[in-house]
Amino acid sequence: MRCRDAYGYDLTTSPLAATAYVDGVRDVLRLSTGAAGRIATAIALDPTFALGHAALALLGHEMCVEVDIAARLADARLHAARGTERERSHVHAIDRHLQGDAAPLVTHLSAYPRDALLLSVAMPTIAFAGVTDVPEQAWRIVETAAPAYGDDPWINGLLAFVRQEQRRFDEAMDLSCRSLAAEPAGGHAAHARAHAHYETGDHAAGLAWMDGWIAGDGAVTDSLTHFSWHAALHELSVGDLDAVRARYESQLQPRHAVGCRALVDSGSLLFRWALTPDAVDVPPIEDVVAVTGRDVLERPATAFLGLHAAIALLATGDRHGLSRLAAWCAAHPAPTHREVVAPLASALGLLAAGRSSAAADRLAALAPSTWRLGGSDAQRELLEEARIAALLRAGRYDEARQVLDARLDRRPSPRDRRWRDQAARIWSPSTLISTFASAEDAGPPSTSPVLAEKAEPWLAHLMAPSSTEVTSRP
Repeated sequence: MRCRDAYGYDLTTSPLAATAYVDGVRDVLRLSTGAAGRIATAIALDPTFALGHAALALLGHEMCVEVDIAARLADARLHAARGTERERSHVHAIDRHLQGDAAPLVTHLSAYPRDALLLSVAMPTIAFAGVTDVPEQAWRIVETAAPAYGDDPWINGLLAFVRQEQRRFDEAMDLSCRSLAAEPAGGHAAHARAHAHYETGDHAAGLAWMDGWIAGDGAVTDSLTHFSWHAALHELSVGDLDAVRARYESQLQPRHAVGCRALVDSGSLLFRWALTPDAVDVPPIEDVVAVTGRDVLERPATAFLGLHAAIALLATGDRHGLSRLAAWCAAHPAPTHREVVAPLASALGLLAAGRSSAAADRLAALAPSTWRLGGSDAQRELLEEARIAALLRAGRYDEARQVLDARLDRRPSPRDRRWRDQAARIWSPSTLISTFASAEDAGPPSTSPVLAEKAEPWLAHLMAPSSTEVTSRP
């Protein structure tokens, strides 16, 4: 009797190995704990199982799972010849994707739309960074494949994420709720619902639902820190900084994170928290940097990790690290590393060096390309946060206010409104003259009102305006 995966495709392996692999892939799709361990069990039971080796290489590349990626890819190539045509295509698609060439993966999905693991890879979500340069391409891949699944909870959850990216929030909520009714622990559906709440400014209801899901059906989720990050974003948006602190201490400290999640979730939250008006005693980001390690920070496997690495290096004022990251990405075979991450790291290097006006201009020029970094709109907002910080640091308060106005048009946020009001208050001739008449009059960084009324010491290099930059833009 032939072994098959959860969506009916043949698996060239033993029944026991097939069961372990199917369970592991199902955990990847649900975002449940234990996926890598189950897939590792599959290749222990059958060392010639090509798809098991390829899946582990994929998880190592995308999720920082501790595996020997090169060895797993080599074994996948070696044993693929004994598999079906679909399995050979699957292995080739992963192999090329990890080398920065997504075309074989997209072609594979045209022929095998029910290859759910690779369809998940194609759409930038909580699990994977995506494979396309523009959002419409990823949406089209998922929408083209969806009819092959019928009314399947997993595909409904993935479609829900597509719909919220398209800002069709009512449809996203309907799809996610339908998926969760059938599979309450489904991570993709929960993730789509979390984004729909956040992007519509539905902070109170979103936070209440997220807290209930984290403590209940979602407790088995492998990426639980990411859902805690979503809850913290609601708290940050409404200005409940005590709640943010409590959540960070209990759920988001780096020791709670799996794989790269300390960098992606804990690090990004700390950066946004430290830029928030009235934020004090924000925990230092150095703990995140230490857990992440230099290899990920300066040689990130994906562009999405590159975004978060650059932000962490900026937050610590590591200009040399940003320079090394930019140089490594500039020589990378993947176009997004070269064309987006490298100039992004260079722009943030300017900000770390105090050239804030130039950094703000570089970040504005990069804005139309940031979708290529993968992840979600909410995650890519980090660059908008950095741009606002650069504009304020350069004394370009009216431009900062305009960026915040555009954000407030997208969704309500008391935090952003306070930030905007602060920029508007400072944008007056009398304030500018009294605050920045000279470098001595400006006072020390910790008392400058430019970004927050009390700046965090570990972001001091972003907080103090220079009189030369203020006067360069009347």
